[in-house]
Amino acid sequence: MNIKMKYIILTILICFSTVADAQIKKYFKFATFYGAVNGGTSISDVDVYSVTNGLQTSVVQTPYDYNIALGVRKIARFGYENRSTFYDGTEDSWSDGASIGKVSGLEFLFELDYKRLQSQNYVDQHHFIRFVDNKYILKGEYLEDGFANIKYFETSERYRCKINSKLSFNIGAAQRLSEPYGYDPLQQWLLPNGDIHYTYLAIMEGYTVDVYANEYKDPNGNIVATNSEVWSAVVVPTILREYTERETNSLDLLLQHSVVIGFDFYHYKKDFWMHTWGNLMPYHYDDGNEYSYHKYEGKQWLDYSGGVIFGYKYNKNLGTFFEGKYNKYWNKEWYDFKLGLNYVIF
Repeated sequence: MNIKMKYIILTILICFSTVADAQIKKYFKFATFYGAVNGGTSISDVDVYSVTNGLQTSVVQTPYDYNIALGVRKIARFGYENRSTFYDGTEDSWSDGASIGKVSGLEFLFELDYKRLQSQNYVDQHHFIRFVDNKYILKGEYLEDGFANIKYFETSERYRCKINSKLSFNIGAAQRLSEPYGYDPLQQWLLPNGDIHYTYLAIMEGYTVDVYANEYKDPNGNIVATNSEVWSAVVVPTILREYTERETNSLDLLLQHSVVIGFDFYHYKKDFWMHTWGNLMPYHYDDGNEYSYHKYEGKQWLDYSGGVIFGYKYNKNLGTFFEGKYNKYWNKEWYDFKLGLNYVIF
């Protein structure tokens, strides 16, 4: 465990310790602890045919999908959110991404998910503590999304300006701790024509290449390919992926300081509601680190996130809704959306 990862854990523990005093019961009042297991069939089995040595048939099976969720949350529900009896770990609480909750004061979420989706295993985490006041916002957050391949720890301190009971703006500073996004370990292996000198890289990684005998062996001496087609199409991509992951993971985490500007708007009535928020980071401090994102971008860049939740009932029968959230950090995007109509017959 490197020093900066210890910094993440220590910061979270410090945030927890601020509430772990004589009034801990007060802070955890109305909090919900939950655990759930969800599962289901993945993609169907696939029949694979081969005629290399006569007709042969095999079946590719994908194990079932599952999600094991553990968490605790104390977040006031907005008027448009369902008052479900139980948390089952599959809820899409997109409003958790907003800078400001429904009420002022302390709110928090700690959730850990172990997932398998179409035979791919993921570990997702979302933890945050935020304190909202009429004049300022404090927030610490850790996000790990295996499907989107994004992981970072972020803190922010913002001055809040309330325009009215529905709209407010905020400005301040954000600090993000993450792997060096933008760093590409394969750059040093690029040839002048833009191709990768993958054969030499494979040899440096311990692979043995004998083009005359059509034998390609891994570092343990096992034959992994008997022709150049399989070597190039199957083995080499695996070598490049493993090399990239190992080289990236060997580097220390980077601390990025940024200016952040945001807004939050919330309006709710039974027949019409609108909740929207946005965050923009237009300036990032360059500390001159060799692996800083400034080096790969070559200039300042824009990081931003936002969301919108909208619902409208035309009458007692017909209604429409739209919900979506979008994030872009270091040119990595992850987003969700849904929209539709509801018609109820009485």
